[in-house]
Amino acid sequence: MQQTVIKKVKNTAFYMGMTPGEAVALQRDMGAAVVTDSVFGSINHVAGIDISFRAGTANAAVVVLTFPGMKVVETASARKKVTFPYIPGLLAFREAPVALEAFARLSTIPDLLVVDGHGLAHPRRFGLACHLGVELDIPSIGCAKSRLIGQWREPARRKGSSTRLIAGEEVIGRVVRTRDDVKPVFISAGHKVSLKDAVRLVLRMATKYRLPEPIRHAHIAAGHFW
Repeated sequence: MQQTVIKKVKNTAFYMGMTPGEAVALQRDMGAAVVTDSVFGSINHVAGIDISFRAGTANAAVVVLTFPGMKVVETASARKKVTFPYIPGLLAFREAPVALEAFARLSTIPDLLVVDGHGLAHPRRFGLACHLGVELDIPSIGCAKSRLIGQWREPARRKGSSTRLIAGEEVIGRVVRTRDDVKPVFISAGHKVSLKDAVRLVLRMATKYRLPEPIRHAHIAAGHFW
């Protein structure tokens, strides 16, 4: 479905001047809104999100693809000076403002977001995938290239093999092989998508490469817009 803009994007000036303590408090408040069950209908369009940084500036790219065909239909980008310090666990406050500005430029509202980052696999169970999913009220998945927290075992070498990502006694994600004999990715639920469905959907979108197509295209776009 085509619409002129995504209506639910918050004014990104809201994030300006926020202290680390305020950011932690906001994560905890927003985290209460995260839905960990699957709450979505048919998926016709998926969006990949990636953010790159250079000399104090962040560039976000959002690429919308058809599902399950994985054909690119739209790309939007935004560039913004970074004002929040680099603090592990609070990276969303460097990334979310510019990502939201890129989303505001889309004309195609996706049915699902796939974020190059973590969702519940986060110290406060509120990574970038959760943050954007709650902010935009769109089902979201975190698919990261490396671990932030948690313990895990190496999965078998075949595509589709996976192991649990565990923090204490809690399963916070899965470590998934998306291609035979390549490094696994770290998948976690973001918002309105269960972990089981997150893994299933990422595997469907990983058609030729280690990264699922929405993230792969967003990664290329985020680098090319400099």
